[in-house]
Amino acid sequence: MGSLYELTREELGASLTGEPRFRVDQLWRGLWREDRLVDEVTTLPKGLRERLALEHPSSLTAINEVVSDGGATTRWVFALHDGATIETVLMAYEDRVTVCVSSQAGCAMGCSFCATGQAGFTRQLSVGEVIEQVVVAARAGAPRRLSNVVFMGMGEPLANYDVTVGVLRRLHEERGMSARHLTVSTVGVAPAIERLAGEGLALTLAVSLHSANDEVRNDLAPINRRYDLTRLAAACRHWIEETGRRLSFEWALIDGVNDTDRALDELAAYTRPLAAHVNLIPLNPTPGYLVRGSAPERVRAFRDGLIARGVNATVRNTRGRSIDAACGQLATVTRGKPGLRRDGSTTTVALRNKPL
Repeated sequence: MGSLYELTREELGASLTGEPRFRVDQLWRGLWREDRLVDEVTTLPKGLRERLALEHPSSLTAINEVVSDGGATTRWVFALHDGATIETVLMAYEDRVTVCVSSQAGCAMGCSFCATGQAGFTRQLSVGEVIEQVVVAARAGAPRRLSNVVFMGMGEPLANYDVTVGVLRRLHEERGMSARHLTVSTVGVAPAIERLAGEGLALTLAVSLHSANDEVRNDLAPINRRYDLTRLAAACRHWIEETGRRLSFEWALIDGVNDTDRALDELAAYTRPLAAHVNLIPLNPTPGYLVRGSAPERVRAFRDGLIARGVNATVRNTRGRSIDAACGQLATVTRGKPGLRRDGSTTTVALRNKPL
């Protein structure tokens, strides 16, 4: 019957027909505010817990878990009920705990430098499948509170629009997360950006730009052939005017491709009218895109060049690169086997082989 996280409070009440009304509140609190598995909600009778666990099994089965960065980064591979697999990454920083969730199994956007795009698209995820990723991360990060959720995992969130917005609303309204701590990353689905601006959610929007030249961006992010840079800028302008929120552009620096002086000038000219922040990301290596990321000194020079041109720019602190958990590296191939690094060596894996 699907995950309990698929159900609204009203639907949950319908599944508890014959039970006192307060049982709904007990179960809802256990699931949404306390991150409990249904069999851990001990305010419910044991028989009811067993029935609910049987009728509403978890959407996710953890088949691979790898930890890096001294325990600060965890990457999971989850199997779904139909055998599709997704990945989720938990990152703990000094000032926050963030989970990077997938919105699709695979991705159809075809960005040339992204491992997920190279792997192709399998299917959309459901509300429950996305929310359960958040719950797994929250439980793993305890006792620290999960503070941020970023839709930067596998898939294009705005290509699974209704589910993405449904998850955002539930995290905000039911889990009590600030909308400002919810980030949606898109490669530039312009009409969906405009639609999202009208949802009344003061979330953070991050646009994966990577080039401010249409010819180059057509190759890096093929969606640019449908929504070119002029159309994308119009959608971004609408977002700013409608929400009052600043947006950010993500820029994966690729040696000799988009780290040149010309690329720097193009990006500055594109960014300044939108007063957007630029988040520079040293390209993370993937097997299907044999081009080097920019050297550290070039990354710094590119950042400094943007700042000198009046653009707010920072360099992302890359996490999880050694376990293929960094930006652009998520592409599930393990299916319960020890994960393989690009050099063929095995990673350290803790197999759980059990649902959430």
